[in-house]
Amino acid sequence: MNLQFVDSHCHIHFLNYDLSPEIVINDAKQAGVSRLICVGCSLEDSRLAITMAQAHANIYATVGLHPHEAVTAINDQKLLEEFNKLLPNNKIVAIGECGLDYYRHKPSPEQLKLLEFQLGLAQTHNLPLVFHIREAFADFWPVFDNFKGLKGVVHSFNATTKELDQVLSRGLYIGLNGIITFSHDEAQLLAAKAVPLDHLLLETDAPYLTPKPYRGKVNESKYIRVIAEFLSELRSESLKTVALATTRNAKFLFNIK
Repeated sequence: MNLQFVDSHCHIHFLNYDLSPEIVINDAKQAGVSRLICVGCSLEDSRLAITMAQAHANIYATVGLHPHEAVTAINDQKLLEEFNKLLPNNKIVAIGECGLDYYRHKPSPEQLKLLEFQLGLAQTHNLPLVFHIREAFADFWPVFDNFKGLKGVVHSFNATTKELDQVLSRGLYIGLNGIITFSHDEAQLLAAKAVPLDHLLLETDAPYLTPKPYRGKVNESKYIRVIAEFLSELRSESLKTVALATTRNAKFLFNIK
């Protein structure tokens, strides 16, 4: 049986991506990564993700306004209107990357308002969300909990079992990527081991966060298999088990046929 994987979060559509997307897509297929989700971070970037998805049967797109865009985006009504016009589209499978980031930016009302805007869109279009939450869980949950019936994934999860329990209690999925392969944080590794199989997704976040032993190279979707192999050993589960569960989860969450 050939194992199949899904890269549930990548940015190979970036204009400054250093590798040929066509080669990356083909190499991913050879490694068993049969589906890729290109994640949008701004209006223009979301458009590029859609264009990439429309050109390939096995690629899907999300549309999102990253918290780094908050100050500019939330005060630009025309931008928000144009963002709204991206939906609906049958290649768009989620809203995001959206959320809160207090690592590079101070807490701000703009970040909160932009998050609320995208949570509302997800409700309107019945789409899951791709969340970016960095040093901001305490402020994130009160906003999230004001919206009912939301589903989604906390992308690039690198916190502890405390935050994991908060995520799981709300029925959200956990996205693990190359960080876990080079982390020396025992609490982080313990949390990765504790993620229930039925709530686990694999992602690269390419071009970022290249896993060991390929640190220093541009990340690409074929490395999903490397991440899966690491998690298989860390969690004492077979590679087949990890592949089947994470592929099933991605198909279900993003409604991928």
